[in-house]
Amino acid sequence: MIATRANGDPTPAPTESAQRLDTTLHTDPLDDGRRPARLLGTGGGRALVVLAVMLVTFAGAGTAYAMQEFATNQAAAAGPHDGVVPDGCVAPDRHLQMYAVELPRDPVTNQIRLGYGLTPETASYPGPTMEMIEGECLAITLHNQVTAETLAQLRTDTEHPLGLSLHAHGVKYTQDSDGTVHSGSYVAPGESRTYTWYAKPRNSRTGSPGTAGYWWYHDHVVGGPHGTQGIGSGLFGGLVVRRQGDPRPDRTYVTVFGDRQSINLRRGAATDDCDLDNPVPGPACFVARVGERVEFIVVGIGDDMHTWHVHGHSWADTRTGVVAGDNKAIVDSIPVIDNKTLGPGDSFGVTIVAGDSVGPGHWMLHCHMQFHSDLGMATTLHVLDENGQMPPGGHQHRAVLDQVSVDRAGSSSDIQAGAQHDGHHN
Repeated sequence: MIATRANGDPTPAPTESAQRLDTTLHTDPLDDGRRPARLLGTGGGRALVVLAVMLVTFAGAGTAYAMQEFATNQAAAAGPHDGVVPDGCVAPDRHLQMYAVELPRDPVTNQIRLGYGLTPETASYPGPTMEMIEGECLAITLHNQVTAETLAQLRTDTEHPLGLSLHAHGVKYTQDSDGTVHSGSYVAPGESRTYTWYAKPRNSRTGSPGTAGYWWYHDHVVGGPHGTQGIGSGLFGGLVVRRQGDPRPDRTYVTVFGDRQSINLRRGAATDDCDLDNPVPGPACFVARVGERVEFIVVGIGDDMHTWHVHGHSWADTRTGVVAGDNKAIVDSIPVIDNKTLGPGDSFGVTIVAGDSVGPGHWMLHCHMQFHSDLGMATTLHVLDENGQMPPGGHQHRAVLDQVSVDRAGSSSDIQAGAQHDGHHN
């Protein structure tokens, strides 16, 4: 049995004013603090409020001089390691601390594992799911706690600098926040750096499409200039940008499909570590109650093509994963799908209602490239009943994953040799 909200109902979407004031860290009520945190953004209007306050403050002292002095002081306070704010961002609405740490090695392959976390103790792979609202500006200070010795082991060129970074897809940033070697925007061992992301809003007048969507963030430095070894070691996470009024899910999971038939760098039995008596949501435990709106951020890494499929459920192939409104022409043009192709670097969102018309159960989630699923690229979405009870059959399903690991994955030495063959660590 798992914990629930006090009344068992989904949390209603906050009002715009509430979103502007909501700068606290929200964790899933079912995770007991073990699932990567989900971060709720502030509203886009906050930047306008900050600008208005600045203008009123500076009006009596000479606006031009005061604004120049303010900018100079801000630049001096920022220091040489802080990212510059992108156009459209007056000042960050929130400032978060992010830590990159070394985690226990993979128990099967003994490969190095790294992770991002909002604290060193909560680092994981994938890292914390980041959530923003269009119009919001977010500053993230990354602290590199991975030793130079570990980073040196992942390096493919002895001349390549030792460090790691934070590189985001979808949102806006200056080159100082690109997270690359060529821009110098990376973090050496033991040092810190601030990256600034701007969720630019849609503007029909200028033609800007905005930044709402399902994205991801990752390292772009470890091992080489493209961060291949950083991604392959676990330095990645999900990022979702919403528009005001978008439907809010009850829970969000990240599924990163990668090389060597991996889901979140795991395969076979390792993809599902749910305690069937007391499941705790996490990177390898996908669980929901019947009727809950479940959102998946789907990401492709590595070199392989995949397809993302979940049994018993389907979704609308739209930006939000749901169909909104009653316009028949629009609604009829939206495809409803249960399988979608995923290439390296791709990302998209899936929103389903757990157990919709199919009820509780242990629903397979896997790559539908047959040899990928045969080699262990499959996990389970556990849908509990209305009382939060695990349905029967979980142990039988777990036995199937265990058998796949024994029959198909091969020995640990075989897996490690295969992973090292192409230089990847996933």
